[in-house]
Amino acid sequence: MRKVFGIGETVLDIIFRGDNPIGAVPGGSVYNSIISLGRSGVNCTFISETGNDRIGKRIISFLKENNVDPSEVYVHPESKSPLSLAFLDEENKAEYIFYKDHDNDKLDYNYPEIHENDIVLFGSYYAVNPVIRSQMVAFLQHAKKNGAILYYDVNFRSSHKEELTKIRPNMLENFELADIIRGSNEDFQNICGINNGDKVFASEIAFYCKKFIYTQGDNPVILYLDKFRKEYPVLDSRIETVSTIGAGDNFNAGVIFAMIKNNITKEKIAQGAIYEEKWDEMIKYGQMFADCSCKSLNNYVTLDFAAEQRNQLLRNC
Repeated sequence: MRKVFGIGETVLDIIFRGDNPIGAVPGGSVYNSIISLGRSGVNCTFISETGNDRIGKRIISFLKENNVDPSEVYVHPESKSPLSLAFLDEENKAEYIFYKDHDNDKLDYNYPEIHENDIVLFGSYYAVNPVIRSQMVAFLQHAKKNGAILYYDVNFRSSHKEELTKIRPNMLENFELADIIRGSNEDFQNICGINNGDKVFASEIAFYCKKFIYTQGDNPVILYLDKFRKEYPVLDSRIETVSTIGAGDNFNAGVIFAMIKNNITKEKIAQGAIYEEKWDEMIKYGQMFADCSCKSLNNYVTLDFAAEQRNQLLRNC
């Protein structure tokens, strides 16, 4: 069975409404995606780091509980796990404050066994962090050499804008390595001040990668495939949103789930041999996973939703 490898940060997300904490869950951008995929029956491994404390132990145990292999999560023997404070506004969109000592970052792992058409999900600040860049790019090149599909979620927060000049070359290298890129209007507003998908694709993405998914909250998702462009309206505008913290992460999980379900291979992506209806289904699953995650304070799809997807995957195998 094909595997999905996620490589990214781990945090404890403490969620606030106003000044009052209302929840705390294990998180991290790629972590959230991998939890939802593991719940949904996809064979997953997570590569990361965490602290040697109660939070770190919970982050690892939660991976195991959700059928994700945590053997490549490095535990810092002398450090504490990072925290993320997420403050929900009136529309339940989050503003973040991160607490982490990046001087202690260390990506220490053995190369896992990666096969052709496995999928590697990477993104967020972790994918451009200068402190671990040499290990990150070595892993991505290793995965690419072995024939894996590289899915890059830009996920660039405004809290890192002051570092943009320093990390921009790393981001461009990620663009070039990726087979599929997903980015939001907020990401590129922070990166280049552009809030228009057509301009973003033409000026920032197309030179490096021809497969781009542009998300923009409550507005349509836009798919770019070289000279092909298609918009996808929201699935259900009546959803009662509790939190948008995991929306983009779960969109990625849904797209990847559909890739596994429909046997989308690296060769088909490279040759443009994926029928439009298959892209339609990939985007639809992305929206479904995202919508589900928005209905609770958790960062992942619900167990009931995941069970339905797991049954679909079993029927397809």
